[in-house]
Amino acid sequence: MINHAIDNNKYLYINLKVQTFDELTTKELYAILKARAAVFIVEQNCQYQDMDDIDFAATHVTLLKDDEIVAYARVFCDGHADTWHIGRVLTVWRGMGYGIPLMNEAIKVAKEAGAKSVEIDAQSYAIGFYEKVGFQVCSDEYLIDGILHKRMKLLV
Repeated sequence: MINHAIDNNKYLYINLKVQTFDELTTKELYAILKARAAVFIVEQNCQYQDMDDIDFAATHVTLLKDDEIVAYARVFCDGHADTWHIGRVLTVWRGMGYGIPLMNEAIKVAKEAGAKSVEIDAQSYAIGFYEKVGFQVCSDEYLIDGILHKRMKLLV
């Protein structure tokens, strides 16, 4: 587990945690699932099964302020060792710039695990955000649970 403050004056009071599923406490897991449900199910009015068993093998990257989730993503390999995936990317505190350090850390996790590329199924409205951290669109638009997405890829 990695647990440290982000090294930048803007994020001075933000803590970063990088944990495997087994390293998460029950309270941390509850907070993650609560944040994911709030954003992806309630806000986006999308009924889907969030808990898809990928969490067991994923690395969970969380930015926290006073133990409150500020931003979250999970990083995982689906069996192709060269290509890793980042998913369930969310920011609870929006418009404050927390998405970039979150994604940079998630990319770092994938790279350190041996990834040669990282892929993300990006909701179409968020394409510009992912391009800021180097991802490029590599597919046409498609639906996942009724929401338009594009596959994006980053060579690391």
